[in-house]
Amino acid sequence: MRPDIKNAVAGGAAGTIVMTLMMMFVAPLMTGQPMDIAAMLGTMVGGYTMGMLAHIMMGVIVFPLVYVFILYERLPGTPLLRGLIWGIILWVLAATMVMPMAGGGFLMSNLGGAMALLASLMGHLVYGGLLGAIAGDGAHSPATA
Repeated sequence: MRPDIKNAVAGGAAGTIVMTLMMMFVAPLMTGQPMDIAAMLGTMVGGYTMGMLAHIMMGVIVFPLVYVFILYERLPGTPLLRGLIWGIILWVLAATMVMPMAGGGFLMSNLGGAMALLASLMGHLVYGGLLGAIAGDGAHSPATA
């Protein structure tokens, strides 16, 4: 059974908020520089405001819907593990495709290299973990328990 869409969107919202805060406050401690997701995306979509809107739309709507309708039944494990796997998939895509297009370099080489890559992995794991845990499995999700 698939997770409920409302729960997945709530999980995506929680994950997006926490990940954004981590990139603002935790990542600079690791890398020595801020990792402003909205600014990086803004270089591709027309400025900071559009970058923030893209970040929110992807994290709250697009990625949870892909998780529910395409990936959930194909991924192994509990809802938490499935969310963590989805977070890792998103991290790989960000590090190898999105960041190079946004000027961050392949594997975030222009943003602090290995430490930026690790900070990003932590953020994506938190995002995916919250998405998976809050979305649940449809039968025993937090909203129906």
